[in-house]
Amino acid sequence: MRSLVIVESPTKAKTIRAFLPKGYEVYASMGHVRDLPGDASEIPAKLKGTDWARLGVNVDEGFEPLYVIPSSKKRVVRELKEELKGADELILATDEDREGESISWHLLQVLNPTVPVKRMVFHEITKGAIEQALLDCREVDDGLVRAQETRRILDRLVGYTLSPLLWKKIAWGLSAGRVQSVAVRLLVLRERERRAFRAGTYWDLKAALRHQGDGFEALLIEVDGVRVATGKDFDEATGKIAAGKKVRLLDSTEAESLRSSLAALPWRVAKTEEKPSVRRPAPPFTTSTLQQESNRKLRSSARDTMRVAQNLYERGFITYMRTDSVHLSNQAISAARDAVTRLYGDAYLSPKPRNFVTKSAAAQEAHEAIRPAGERFRTPDATGLDGRELALYDLIWKRTVACQMADARQTALSVRLDVGSATFRASGKRIDFAGFLRAYVEGSDDPNAALENQEVPLPDLVVGDEPNLEGLEAVSHETQPPARYTEASLVKELENDGVGRPSTYASIIGTIIERGYVNKQGQALIPTFTAFAVTGLLERNFPHLVDLKFTAKMERTLDEISVGDAEWLPYLSEFYLGANGLRTQVQAHEATIDPAVARTIELGGVEGNIRIGRFGPYVEVERPEGLVKASLPRDAAPADLDQEMIDTLLRQKIEGPDELGRHPDTDQPIYVLTGQYGPYVQLGAITEDGPKPKRASLPKGTTPDQVTLELAVGLLSLPRHLGDHPESGAKVLAGLGRFGPYVVHDRGKQGKDYRSLKKEDNVLTVDLERALALLTQPKASRGRGQATPTRELGAHPDDGAQVGLYDGRYGPYVKHGSVSASIPKGRDPGSVTLLEAVTWIADKRPAKRTKKKATKKTSPKRAKTAAAKKSGVKKANVKKKAKKKTVKKKASTGE
Repeated sequence: MRSLVIVESPTKAKTIRAFLPKGYEVYASMGHVRDLPGDASEIPAKLKGTDWARLGVNVDEGFEPLYVIPSSKKRVVRELKEELKGADELILATDEDREGESISWHLLQVLNPTVPVKRMVFHEITKGAIEQALLDCREVDDGLVRAQETRRILDRLVGYTLSPLLWKKIAWGLSAGRVQSVAVRLLVLRERERRAFRAGTYWDLKAALRHQGDGFEALLIEVDGVRVATGKDFDEATGKIAAGKKVRLLDSTEAESLRSSLAALPWRVAKTEEKPSVRRPAPPFTTSTLQQESNRKLRSSARDTMRVAQNLYERGFITYMRTDSVHLSNQAISAARDAVTRLYGDAYLSPKPRNFVTKSAAAQEAHEAIRPAGERFRTPDATGLDGRELALYDLIWKRTVACQMADARQTALSVRLDVGSATFRASGKRIDFAGFLRAYVEGSDDPNAALENQEVPLPDLVVGDEPNLEGLEAVSHETQPPARYTEASLVKELENDGVGRPSTYASIIGTIIERGYVNKQGQALIPTFTAFAVTGLLERNFPHLVDLKFTAKMERTLDEISVGDAEWLPYLSEFYLGANGLRTQVQAHEATIDPAVARTIELGGVEGNIRIGRFGPYVEVERPEGLVKASLPRDAAPADLDQEMIDTLLRQKIEGPDELGRHPDTDQPIYVLTGQYGPYVQLGAITEDGPKPKRASLPKGTTPDQVTLELAVGLLSLPRHLGDHPESGAKVLAGLGRFGPYVVHDRGKQGKDYRSLKKEDNVLTVDLERALALLTQPKASRGRGQATPTRELGAHPDDGAQVGLYDGRYGPYVKHGSVSASIPKGRDPGSVTLLEAVTWIADKRPAKRTKKKATKKTSPKRAKTAAAKKSGVKKANVKKKAKKKTVKKKASTGE
């Protein structure tokens, strides 16, 4: 008996294949094989003239979706159909969440099998889990499919209905989304709070004391029995003490006077206090908490975290990574407790097993938390992993093991000291028993170092003791605005508000960054001026769509649909076609929204208007010279835009840029300017003979006022020729690019090999020896589109650009320019030739449009032969089936 098993990716297929009995063959669908049309080219010809085809959902016919097989998946579908012909049963083994259920359902619709079909689910890829899953197969869950389909339709309706409105009213290429727009609004609201914030200043005193050889610090808390003001006592809107606060606000003069009067007085302990407390370990990871902790500890984005976690799951190292549940199976609890006993001893084991309960009523993805896979947890050192995979596995392993460890016991220490009319307080903390903290401390990579940092010892002090004063200083403080969101805090906020699903947060955050709604500076997410304009338009015209409560209620309704407590069709009809439905509202507002108003951002506190233009944000001010416009830097934070910055931009626009000095070689003036892409230096003025003078961006973190003539000359000299490569004889250069400073081995038509400089390197002083050392190091990947090739196959015959062999998430592939092609199943990547790669890429490249009269067609075989000839190969045996297959693109409602 032959069983065909289908999973999503080659990595998962390779892992699961090792645990299946003889007769089971595993193939990958490469994700979804059907979806709503991505663009007009995917719409069937017979439907191109219909009003609803662009939307991909026939809203007037029961919200029937139009499903198509993308061109990139047609070969996969053909291969799966071919494999199914000789199979006795079909087993759909995609992931166990809604997305996985949807993939299985679409496979069922496309393959239309005549053999028995089973749905196999598992939350970890281990021998025991796979064997049990084979015994517990079920049918495809129509409820889960319907829930996923309703979400997909709803997201399409919101995105494809609102986005064109944004194109017309603000700028081309913008997008709106059911969860995306709410996430952007959260960032905008925080930035508005920061802009409205007014800082307040206060002073206090800090004492350095010593008792019986041990030093400690104490802070002023009271003067004449009145509490001294701290940051929490200020009104953020005024920068002054909030109404009703009975505190004493010290200024610099008072603080210094008090310091002088207390310096010579005796200090006496008035009160000591100890408060014991117990700290319990956090539950094991869910999707959301894994993203948050990975961002805090590993500085990894939500998208990168999920990408690495997906790979760990598919290779059998962890359980399924998209889950809302904190529950652990009995097997997992036993494995964790065994690890505690072996590695830390019985004293660190919790007295009884800890069972965690999921608080969210909507938790329904996988049924167990993210944990190491198997009946016995492999320690991180025993996995053979490295890099990001090892770091993330280590995080998951520690969190899971720690949740079965004993509580940590600690004591908060407090000492009050009187001196003259003032009272000071010294605070400390003693860890009495580390418990789970020995394995895992949130926000720290090294638990042992974190324990040392957490413990703040104080000397043994009793009432009446008189410690010696070693130093007393007056300290100035300024209140701080609300912190900007990071990926971790945004994910936490979205989850707490019940907006969206944790499994989608990674893609949502990635989308708002890529679409230009957010600039990421360090870990902070800073909304752009475009985000302000879009959020303002939605708030004024579609307030419910960016309202947290409305969006959370929508999420709950979708959950109800998944369990059969709500009907999907009436809900979609009311949301989109109702009297106050989305389509009705967009049609009503389209005629009334003034584009000039939509593109204008009301910030307050600055002169003129901030607008969104074709080339980005700009300021527009009426001056005696007339209406003056100046571009704003694209990375400028709206909360930080002040009148001084605007005055500088306008002055440079009217009077020309400020001259920094003269170039020592050419005697040309060097200017420091600020443009839409940030500050830069320019050699010479713009003239008719020289319309494009040489420019160089400032290094990251360098402000215009920090630029010296020497620095400017150095930047304008980039890229610097460091010397020639000892092996190739080609140039080695150092320069400053989009991703920061770099060195490059420039081999001309043979390609360029880049490496980023490290923090300790200086692009203006780095030498050839250091550059060669960097070039020998493996190149870091920025994703599939910018990954490092495992092998360069040679120059493409069309343009001479390199064709590379890459290792991707869904298996090996070849790439030329922007076109990628997967390597056929069963083909050894190590022996792929340039001819084969050129042929596969030619198949993937969109056909060029020709005039109607050019009716002569070139067969695939001739095209491949031509490609072979161009590459200089005289003979090529290219085999391909010439049969033409027509794939019927079936529209289905999922019933």
